[in-house]
Amino acid sequence: MARQVTGAARRVTEAAEVLRDEKFNARRIELAEAALETLGDLGFARTSLREIAQNSAFTHGVFHYYFSDKLDLICCCVRHYKAKCVTRYDEVVATATSRDELTEGFLAKLAATLQNEARMHRLWYDLRAQAMFETAFRKDVLEIDKSLEAMIWRIASRYAELGGKRPVSSPAALYALFDGLFQSALLRHLADDKTAIPELLDEVRRLLPTVC
Repeated sequence: MARQVTGAARRVTEAAEVLRDEKFNARRIELAEAALETLGDLGFARTSLREIAQNSAFTHGVFHYYFSDKLDLICCCVRHYKAKCVTRYDEVVATATSRDELTEGFLAKLAATLQNEARMHRLWYDLRAQAMFETAFRKDVLEIDKSLEAMIWRIASRYAELGGKRPVSSPAALYALFDGLFQSALLRHLADDKTAIPELLDEVRRLLPTVC
Protein backbone atom coordinates (compact mmCIF):
# COMPACT_ATOMS: atom_id res chain seq x y z
CA MET A 1 0.00 0.00 0.00
CA ALA A 2 2.81 2.38 0.92
CA ARG A 3 4.51 1.63 -2.38
CA GLN A 4 1.27 2.43 -4.25
CA VAL A 5 0.97 5.78 -2.43
CA THR A 6 4.62 6.54 -3.14
CA GLY A 7 4.15 5.67 -6.83
CA ALA A 8 1.04 7.85 -7.08
CA ALA A 9 2.85 10.74 -5.39
CA ARG A 10 5.77 10.39 -7.79
CA ARG A 11 3.43 10.47 -10.80
CA VAL A 12 1.72 13.59 -9.46
CA THR A 13 5.10 15.24 -8.93
CA GLU A 14 6.26 14.28 -12.43
CA ALA A 15 3.03 15.58 -13.97
CA ALA A 16 3.43 18.87 -12.09
CA GLU A 17 7.00 19.19 -13.36
CA VAL A 18 5.88 18.58 -16.94
CA LEU A 19 3.17 21.21 -16.56
CA ARG A 20 5.68 23.72 -15.17
CA ASP A 21 8.02 23.03 -18.07
CA GLU A 22 5.20 23.47 -20.59
CA LYS A 23 4.16 26.77 -19.00
CA PHE A 24 7.79 27.94 -18.87
CA ASN A 25 8.35 27.09 -22.54
CA ALA A 26 5.05 28.69 -23.56
CA ARG A 27 6.13 31.88 -21.81
CA ARG A 28 9.47 31.78 -23.63
CA ILE A 29 7.65 31.52 -26.95
CA GLU A 30 5.40 34.44 -26.01
CA LEU A 31 8.44 36.56 -25.19
CA ALA A 32 10.21 35.44 -28.36
CA GLU A 33 7.22 36.56 -30.42
CA ALA A 34 7.38 39.96 -28.72
CA ALA A 35 11.12 40.25 -29.41
CA LEU A 36 11.04 39.31 -33.09
CA GLU A 37 9.92 42.74 -34.29
CA THR A 38 12.83 44.53 -32.63
CA LEU A 39 15.34 41.88 -33.64
CA GLY A 40 14.12 41.99 -37.21
CA ASP A 41 14.59 45.76 -37.27
CA LEU A 42 17.97 46.02 -35.58
CA GLY A 43 19.64 42.64 -36.04
CA PHE A 44 21.84 40.71 -33.65
CA ALA A 45 24.73 43.11 -33.02
CA ARG A 46 22.65 46.24 -32.36
CA THR A 47 20.03 44.69 -30.08
CA SER A 48 20.18 44.23 -26.29
CA LEU A 49 17.67 42.68 -23.92
CA ARG A 50 16.96 46.16 -22.56
CA GLU A 51 16.11 47.48 -26.03
CA ILE A 52 13.89 44.49 -26.68
CA ALA A 53 12.06 45.08 -23.39
CA GLN A 54 11.61 48.77 -24.18
CA ASN A 55 9.88 47.87 -27.43
CA SER A 56 7.58 45.28 -25.90
CA ALA A 57 4.95 44.98 -23.18
CA PHE A 58 7.38 43.07 -20.93
CA THR A 59 10.00 44.28 -18.48
CA HIS A 60 13.73 43.80 -18.73
CA GLY A 61 13.55 41.59 -15.62
CA VAL A 62 11.01 39.26 -17.22
CA PHE A 63 13.28 38.67 -20.20
CA HIS A 64 16.22 38.01 -17.88
CA TYR A 65 14.16 35.50 -15.89
CA TYR A 66 13.21 33.41 -18.92
CA PHE A 67 16.41 33.75 -20.95
CA SER A 68 19.96 33.39 -19.71
CA ASP A 69 21.23 36.05 -22.12
CA LYS A 70 20.65 37.65 -25.51
CA LEU A 71 22.03 34.60 -27.33
CA ASP A 72 19.47 32.36 -25.64
CA LEU A 73 16.63 34.71 -26.61
CA ILE A 74 17.72 35.09 -30.23
CA CYS A 75 18.13 31.34 -30.68
CA CYS A 76 14.64 30.82 -29.30
CA CYS A 77 13.24 33.53 -31.60
CA VAL A 78 14.76 32.15 -34.76
CA ARG A 79 13.93 28.51 -33.89
CA HIS A 80 10.32 29.52 -33.31
CA TYR A 81 10.06 31.51 -36.54
CA LYS A 82 11.78 28.92 -38.71
CA ALA A 83 9.66 26.11 -37.25
CA LYS A 84 6.71 27.85 -38.89
CA CYS A 85 8.64 28.57 -42.08
CA VAL A 86 9.49 24.96 -42.84
CA THR A 87 5.80 24.03 -43.16
CA ARG A 88 4.95 26.99 -45.42
CA TYR A 89 4.90 24.97 -48.64
CA ASP A 90 3.50 21.70 -47.29
CA GLU A 91 -0.08 22.37 -48.40
CA VAL A 92 1.07 23.18 -51.93
CA VAL A 93 3.15 20.00 -52.03
CA ALA A 94 0.26 17.91 -50.72
CA THR A 95 -2.44 19.28 -53.01
CA ALA A 96 -0.68 19.97 -56.32
CA THR A 97 -1.71 17.55 -59.06
CA SER A 98 0.66 18.78 -61.78
CA ARG A 99 4.13 20.26 -62.10
CA ASP A 100 2.69 23.59 -63.24
CA GLU A 101 0.32 23.72 -60.27
CA LEU A 102 3.14 22.97 -57.85
CA THR A 103 5.42 25.54 -59.50
CA GLU A 104 2.89 28.35 -59.35
CA GLY A 105 1.84 27.54 -55.78
CA PHE A 106 5.45 27.41 -54.64
CA LEU A 107 6.38 30.65 -56.40
CA ALA A 108 3.36 32.50 -55.00
CA LYS A 109 4.33 31.61 -51.44
CA LEU A 110 8.01 32.29 -52.14
CA ALA A 111 7.20 35.80 -53.37
CA ALA A 112 4.89 36.46 -50.42
CA THR A 113 7.43 35.47 -47.77
CA LEU A 114 10.18 37.53 -49.40
CA GLN A 115 7.88 40.52 -49.70
CA ASN A 116 6.23 40.35 -46.29
CA GLU A 117 8.81 38.75 -44.01
CA ALA A 118 12.09 40.17 -45.28
CA ARG A 119 13.18 41.36 -41.82
CA MET A 120 12.73 37.90 -40.33
CA HIS A 121 14.73 36.28 -43.11
CA ARG A 122 17.40 38.94 -42.64
CA LEU A 123 17.58 38.01 -38.96
CA TRP A 124 18.05 34.34 -39.90
CA TYR A 125 20.97 35.12 -42.20
CA ASP A 126 22.42 37.39 -39.52
CA LEU A 127 22.26 34.55 -37.01
CA ARG A 128 23.73 32.07 -39.45
CA ALA A 129 26.68 34.40 -40.11
CA GLN A 130 27.17 34.93 -36.38
CA ALA A 131 27.35 31.15 -35.92
CA MET A 132 30.73 31.31 -37.64
CA PHE A 133 31.96 33.14 -34.52
CA GLU A 134 29.48 32.28 -31.73
CA THR A 135 29.68 28.61 -30.80
CA ALA A 136 26.44 28.98 -28.84
CA PHE A 137 24.56 29.43 -32.12
CA ARG A 138 26.02 26.55 -34.11
CA LYS A 139 23.87 23.63 -32.96
CA ASP A 140 20.64 25.57 -33.51
CA VAL A 141 21.78 26.94 -36.87
CA LEU A 142 22.79 23.52 -38.14
CA GLU A 143 19.46 22.02 -37.03
CA ILE A 144 17.49 24.82 -38.68
CA ASP A 145 19.54 24.47 -41.87
CA LYS A 146 18.72 20.74 -41.99
CA SER A 147 15.00 21.44 -41.56
CA LEU A 148 15.11 23.99 -44.39
CA GLU A 149 17.02 21.53 -46.55
CA ALA A 150 14.28 18.96 -45.91
CA MET A 151 11.65 21.58 -46.86
CA ILE A 152 13.29 22.19 -50.25
CA TRP A 153 13.70 18.45 -50.80
CA ARG A 154 9.97 17.86 -50.22
CA ILE A 155 9.17 20.40 -52.92
CA ALA A 156 11.77 19.05 -55.36
CA SER A 157 10.82 15.42 -54.78
CA ARG A 158 7.13 16.07 -55.37
CA TYR A 159 7.87 18.15 -58.47
CA ALA A 160 10.03 15.34 -59.86
CA GLU A 161 7.41 12.72 -58.96
CA LEU A 162 4.70 14.63 -60.83
CA GLY A 163 6.89 14.44 -63.93
CA GLY A 164 7.80 10.79 -63.47
CA LYS A 165 11.39 11.73 -62.65
CA ARG A 166 13.84 11.94 -59.76
CA PRO A 167 15.86 14.95 -58.58
CA VAL A 168 19.26 14.97 -60.25
CA SER A 169 21.07 16.39 -57.22
CA SER A 170 21.42 15.71 -53.51
CA PRO A 171 19.22 17.42 -50.90
CA ALA A 172 22.22 19.44 -49.67
CA ALA A 173 23.15 20.68 -53.14
CA LEU A 174 19.57 21.63 -53.99
CA TYR A 175 19.20 23.52 -50.73
CA ALA A 176 22.46 25.38 -51.31
CA LEU A 177 21.27 26.37 -54.78
CA PHE A 178 17.85 27.66 -53.76
CA ASP A 179 19.09 29.23 -50.54
CA GLY A 180 21.77 31.13 -52.44
CA LEU A 181 19.21 32.46 -54.91
CA PHE A 182 16.87 33.45 -52.08
CA GLN A 183 19.58 35.22 -50.06
CA SER A 184 20.75 37.17 -53.10
CA ALA A 185 17.18 38.21 -53.90
CA LEU A 186 16.60 39.20 -50.27
CA LEU A 187 19.60 41.53 -50.29
CA ARG A 188 18.41 43.14 -53.51
CA HIS A 189 14.87 43.45 -52.17
CA LEU A 190 16.14 45.14 -48.99
CA ALA A 191 18.02 47.56 -51.27
CA ASP A 192 14.67 48.45 -52.92
CA ASP A 193 15.43 46.65 -56.15
CA LYS A 194 11.96 46.18 -57.64
CA THR A 195 13.21 43.47 -59.98
CA ALA A 196 14.54 41.24 -57.19
CA ILE A 197 11.39 39.20 -56.60
CA PRO A 198 10.22 38.75 -60.20
CA GLU A 199 13.73 37.80 -61.31
CA LEU A 200 13.98 35.26 -58.48
CA LEU A 201 10.68 33.71 -59.56
CA ASP A 202 11.80 33.57 -63.18
CA GLU A 203 15.06 31.91 -62.18
CA VAL A 204 13.33 29.29 -60.04
CA ARG A 205 10.81 28.61 -62.80
CA ARG A 206 13.67 27.97 -65.23
CA LEU A 207 15.71 25.89 -62.79
CA LEU A 208 13.09 23.49 -61.47
CA PRO A 209 12.80 21.39 -64.68
CA THR A 210 16.59 21.12 -64.95
CA VAL A 211 17.16 19.79 -61.42
CA CYS A 212 13.93 17.83 -60.90
